[in-house]
Amino acid sequence: MEIPPPPGPQQPQGQPQGPYGEGPYGSYQGQGPYPPQGPYAPQGPGPGPYGYQPWGQGQGQGYPPYNGNGPAPVNGLAIAALVLGILCFLPLVGLVLGFFALGQIRKKGERGKGMAIAGMILSGIGAAILALALATGGAADFWEGFKEGAREAGGNGATFSVDEGECFDAPGGSLEGMAYDVDTVSCEGEHDGEVFANFTMAGGGYPGDEAIAEAADKCYTLQYAYAMDSWAIPENVDIYYFTPTRDSWSLGDREISCLFGNVDEKGSLTGSLRQDGTTLDADQLAYLKAAQVLNEAMEAAPDEEYVEDDLPGHKEWATKVSGAITEQIGMLRGHDWPTEAKEPVAALVKDLDKARGEWAEAAKAADADAFYEHYGKALELTDAKKAVTTRKALGLASAPPESYEGDESDGGGEGGGDEGTGTGGGTGGGGAEV
Repeated sequence: MEIPPPPGPQQPQGQPQGPYGEGPYGSYQGQGPYPPQGPYAPQGPGPGPYGYQPWGQGQGQGYPPYNGNGPAPVNGLAIAALVLGILCFLPLVGLVLGFFALGQIRKKGERGKGMAIAGMILSGIGAAILALALATGGAADFWEGFKEGAREAGGNGATFSVDEGECFDAPGGSLEGMAYDVDTVSCEGEHDGEVFANFTMAGGGYPGDEAIAEAADKCYTLQYAYAMDSWAIPENVDIYYFTPTRDSWSLGDREISCLFGNVDEKGSLTGSLRQDGTTLDADQLAYLKAAQVLNEAMEAAPDEEYVEDDLPGHKEWATKVSGAITEQIGMLRGHDWPTEAKEPVAALVKDLDKARGEWAEAAKAADADAFYEHYGKALELTDAKKAVTTRKALGLASAPPESYEGDESDGGGEGGGDEGTGTGGGTGGGGAEV
């Protein structure tokens, strides 16, 4: 024979699922109490002080109803009120349950009056504390602290964050797919990635994977504020990013992290790629800022690659480039260069002035052939090789990136075509740095 367990509240078998469910950063288990579902009464007449009766063949797997021969059962609502009061979990609910429990105890003669009253008192205190927190903003601080703690939990199922300028290793060494956590390491040695920017998306509901991917494209423009010298970025380096997922979004994750990584999944980076005001001197900064003015204008080329397909768009673009060169010349002439850089910079300014004139003529071209003629001359005047001497004098990277080979511009897109013919040639979208 089996003897059923003594009477009392049935305990839950394990914790319930938390409010966050299973997400890309792991699962979150709820930490709140699970209120008992009500007491079970003694089993009726039989051996023992509570009147248990032995289990026989075919009897159910529960307790028979209370028959009045033992002590009255404890009211379930009283137990729930006490639990909620002790844990300060949903204090208003605990207060209401306490009131209902007292009513049921009076009608049914159940036990638990002390529990109900104690639960009401504790819930009342919790409700007062909650009201005070809402009035002073403490609740918001608590929630922000909770979310921050969740992010810092990393591999335990929370989101994570890596600051600008930090380097890290990803589990498995891959920057593809889902990331649950990363290990920050020194940038001096080998590492998988280097964060160059973080930005936050607007709040609201989850915008969808496509919208987040489009927002992450901002990384391609933010790279220049961190790595201003494009010549110093190795050819095997590309841009990657960490973005929120649907589940991490529900935790308040709105951050997109932009990072450099090796295009070879088995490769790594060595040393920092940072080239900004924290690592460059005043002369280097002045030169790179001036160069970026023209780079940005060049990258604004029309979507239509061939002039014949959008002559008005290309003429408008030529006007922008001519204006950018005018601004660049002013920046270069306005800086007091060191002695060794004065002559190279002056030579660059002379070529830039000629290139500005060719872009201005391209902006007035009557047809595609005329546009290509001035466009080709402008690119020759801003060839990457013309910047090498100045870069050496300023202590900057002086070897043009391999991607510039065969181009007529410093970073210049897809080539300038055959001069004067307008055949076989598309306009480039890269920067013509000088």
